[in-house]
Amino acid sequence: MKTLKMLMMAALTILSVSVFAQEKAGKKDTLMHIKLYTCTMHDTVAAKKPGNCPICGMKLERSKKEQMKAEVTKNYSCPMHADVVSDQPGKCTKCNMDLTASPKEKMKMEVVKAYACPMKCEGDKTYTKAGKCPKCGMDLKEKKEDHSNHQH
Repeated sequence: MKTLKMLMMAALTILSVSVFAQEKAGKKDTLMHIKLYTCTMHDTVAAKKPGNCPICGMKLERSKKEQMKAEVTKNYSCPMHADVVSDQPGKCTKCNMDLTASPKEKMKMEVVKAYACPMKCEGDKTYTKAGKCPKCGMDLKEKKEDHSNHQH
């Protein structure tokens, strides 16, 4: 009976040590599987930077995940032409209307103050901090949301 108890204790000790010795999966593990650019002909070829496939020499394309992320970040679109999108404010290439911000971008603008040059030296470029315009040296002014192109 004493031997059986000793064997049970030894087995329990070995099992508990092996459980604690296992490594937890975390961000370190998931980051190793990032594929930013892949070859369309050779799915084994993956790179973090754009370049050419070492096997066939073709240009590496963005992975499906990166393509989807790029689609989501297109924050401005034309109200008349849904296919005209941009990641920066500007004008529609088809009808010259102002591109409107996505709902997500509008929420960001409400939270984060934007500053711009009053002379519009750099067009509609905005900054997140007050300071001086890098082109003309004037003080940047807080940009108020423009409601002039609303069609109520």
